Amino acid sequence: MSQIEKRTIRNTGLDVTVLGMGGAGLAGMYTSFDEATAAETIRAGYESGIRFFDTAPQYGFGRSEMVMGSVLRTLDRDSFVLSTKVGRVLVDAPEREGTDFGAFSDLPAKFDQLDYSRDGIMRSVEDSLERLGMDRIDVLLIHDPHPADWNDIKHQIVNEAYPAVEELRSQGVVRAIGAGLNNNEKFLYMAERGDYDCVLIALCYNLIDYSALDELLPMCEKRNIGVYHGGPYSSGILASDPNVESELGTRHWYGKAPPEVVDKARKLKAVCDRYDTPLKAVALQFGLAHPAVVSTVPGPRNPGEAQENVAMALFPTPADLWEELKAEGLIPEAAPVPPLASTDPSTD
Repeated sequence: MSQIEKRTIRNTGLDVTVLGMGGAGLAGMYTSFDEATAAETIRAGYESGIRFFDTAPQYGFGRSEMVMGSVLRTLDRDSFVLSTKVGRVLVDAPEREGTDFGAFSDLPAKFDQLDYSRDGIMRSVEDSLERLGMDRIDVLLIHDPHPADWNDIKHQIVNEAYPAVEELRSQGVVRAIGAGLNNNEKFLYMAERGDYDCVLIALCYNLIDYSALDELLPMCEKRNIGVYHGGPYSSGILASDPNVESELGTRHWYGKAPPEVVDKARKLKAVCDRYDTPLKAVALQFGLAHPAVVSTVPGPRNPGEAQENVAMALFPTPADLWEELKAEGLIPEAAPVPPLASTDPSTD
């Protein structure tokens, strides 16, 4: 088994591997859902050393939680950390069965409704535990509303959703609370109005988009809020050869990458190639070098991708490569780069 470093989320006592597994890819994101393959992917990740798993009701509208639970509940419960989300309650929707929505295809007969009320939060946790087939969740995140709903919902998140998850933390039902977002400003707003242990930021800190660098990450470092992030491959363009036309090779921010993003990905790969270093390794390790970050959680779709993610997280990246990326203006001069920042537990 690979030895993957662990970092601690604040003072919660939760130690997470710096490489986690996101659950969206398991639920048929950008591909058809196959339960057996998804289960094998989780097992492959665990056997390769991953001990941090993140899912959500929205991922495949229940499928991600169900398949993740089917595997994880057969393992030593104290050997891994499990994160899921609240804010979207699944309801019966027979008319949705077999249809597509966003990145997910061939939906089950379920759909999600935004619900940030106290009752909605409690119902969501109960439903998630049932789908997972487990008796506890370690990390509970308030899930991102659609941008169009933010102004209508932000007060309810602060006044109802946050007190509800804080109550669950104070009761010991969950050990850490946070938010799962793909927008920096939303969490800056939330963090000023609540005491959060962690935040999952998606697509806001990677080799293409480092918008979290100036405000969100320094704030989290100062307040000891553990950051873990999804989208280290920026929806796919950093996980494949951007010089080859393919669905994932030109995907960025859940859609087709604009020409300037494709051009930047090609320049990044050219530097990596000069050092015989995979672009995927550099993409994974970029985020982990920031001292606020505790884990990165790419979403593999099959066992091979899960195993490759582990190999890429452990791949030695030359210091000269990082210096050249900065010299060519491909990453910010202020961005921390490997060797990875110290994670002495005494500082958590």
